[in-house]
Amino acid sequence: IDFKGVNMVINYDLPTSAVEYIHRIGRTGRAGHAGKAVTFFTEDDKPLLRSIANVIQRAGCPVPDYIKHFPKLQSKQKKKFIKKPLTREAICTTPQCFLKKNKRKKRTAKENVKEKKKVNEVTDASNLKTASKS
Repeated sequence: IDFKGVNMVINYDLPTSAVEYIHRIGRTGRAGHAGKAVTFFTEDDKPLLRSIANVIQRAGCPVPDYIKHFPKLQSKQKKKFIKKPLTREAICTTPQCFLKKNKRKKRTAKENVKEKKKVNEVTDASNLKTASKS
């Protein structure tokens, strides 16, 4: 899929390989346009950073020195990361105020449904009483 006008990609989790990184950030800067990519990483991601840093450096972009000096990832470790990526907690990008507002709406909707059921039950019960008297 080609999305026109994408000028920034944010990776909330570090890709497990340089190829995957290139694929993800390739959504920016298409057809000679400039684009930016921001990638968040944790201490657990450090082994994966060096290969991605090499790709970034070969593309002519600056890479911090401390990343260049990370130890090289062994092929067994690479395979392990690819087969079983790091598990992370879910990230919610929806502001809390929207989540609370949505929760209130759902609660109100459920209460309305309950009230309608009660009204229907009372109406049905009174209809049964009048029908049995007739």
